[in-house]
Amino acid sequence: MPEHRIILEMGTGNDLYGEDYTKAACRAVQDALHHSSIVLFKSLGIDHHEMRVQVTIGVQEPERVDAETVAAKLPRGRAEVSVVHGGLNVHDPVQETTHVVATAAIAAFLPIEEDAWRLSDAAE
Repeated sequence: MPEHRIILEMGTGNDLYGEDYTKAACRAVQDALHHSSIVLFKSLGIDHHEMRVQVTIGVQEPERVDAETVAAKLPRGRAEVSVVHGGLNVHDPVQETTHVVATAAIAAFLPIEEDAWRLSDAAE
């Protein structure tokens, strides 16, 4: 059965003093999750385990993100986390610190039969 994207959310997160890329990534995921509520699971009796959750994290140093730790922050679905070059590092030469900014895109997919749902016509 083909999968269809049911939601796409974006978020940002940062670590201002520890240069912890995983912490910034987890905060970006939490920010994105706080923007959404997928009520169709309870409304339609769909099991959350049917949902595949695809997370893309953007940071300047992708190799410094622990993708398993980020995946553990997702409360529902089967998580897939990929980390790519993106985000932003802001260096403060006076304090000699680097502020890490991460971005997250979270897409949720469900297997849905073609023509299983349709929008109702207000004229009906």
